[in-house]
Amino acid sequence: MSHRERTLHLIDTQAGGDVSRIVTAGVEPLPGATVLEKARYLQHEGDGLRRLLLSEPYGDPAMSVDLVVEPSHPEAQAGYIIMEAMGYPLYSGSNTICTATALLTSGMIPLREGDGLQDVVLESPAGLARISARVAGGRVTSITTQGEPAYVADEGLSVDVPHYGRVQFDLVWSGAYYALIDASRYGFTIDAESQIALTAFGDAFVRAARPGLREEHPDLGHVGPLPFAHFMGPVREIGAGRYESPSATYVHPGVLCRSPTGTGTSARLALMSRRGQIAEGGSLETISPRGNRFVGTVLEDTQVGEFGALHSTITGGARLLAHSQITVDLDDPLVDASDLEHVLARQEAPTGGAS
Repeated sequence: MSHRERTLHLIDTQAGGDVSRIVTAGVEPLPGATVLEKARYLQHEGDGLRRLLLSEPYGDPAMSVDLVVEPSHPEAQAGYIIMEAMGYPLYSGSNTICTATALLTSGMIPLREGDGLQDVVLESPAGLARISARVAGGRVTSITTQGEPAYVADEGLSVDVPHYGRVQFDLVWSGAYYALIDASRYGFTIDAESQIALTAFGDAFVRAARPGLREEHPDLGHVGPLPFAHFMGPVREIGAGRYESPSATYVHPGVLCRSPTGTGTSARLALMSRRGQIAEGGSLETISPRGNRFVGTVLEDTQVGEFGALHSTITGGARLLAHSQITVDLDDPLVDASDLEHVLARQEAPTGGAS
């Protein structure tokens, strides 16, 4: 009896401490005319891939997975589907930074010779991510990405959270819906010692806040229940139009990000702009509980459906951790092959040699 084994090729990366596993080969072409349609197919028909790579013994829920797929837009050099503990976010700054770095470093997108900036366009499920990669000494040193426009969907919301009382928040879209919470109002500082407490608070809050919140995007349709809570620390001016602030993003269920997150930073810029606290050209440097930093910069205003929205960029850097080839044993009782086997590429039969 032959073994039902499949192989996946991965590039593990990290941006601001958050690990993204880039799947470069081993998955069958997915049906769908766009990256969004491919992501929806994977979500509903092949979620075993996400669960496999984010669960023991293959991975950890604190990681993210990015599957490289064919793009549909003529400007895009590659497409990517983002998978996290919460499901399938339509856009992610840290995952975009990691995916672009992996594609350039591996040669899947040729790295331009010489130092300077190289433009890259990737297609996420939400649309195009326009990227500027800074190259020095033959390596990618930073990525600046412009993805989804962010907008404030609802302001001044509140919910009763068991053990914490009434919690006020604002709901902002920036590639997913974020609940933005003033951490100090509830007695939290954003530092390494507070990570467990913030995670517990985030879990209780998201469970309480989800019922009745928006789950629709004007252009992208149904996007699912609230996945993220973003805790905001005090804002400090560090120069003309330049600010910094401690920040922490909770991903439901049970993950506090190591980085301050790109979409979390974009959401904060949209809220600050709405309140007149930052102008076009201004920047906010967000600092995670572990001291990692991203820089968000305000671009021009735009419109998303009925909402006034904001374009912004996020700048951060990614590091390569590993190139690996993993074996998936579909007969392993720890592997749920029910919605996995059909999306994995079959092994080619060996030719020649000893039998």
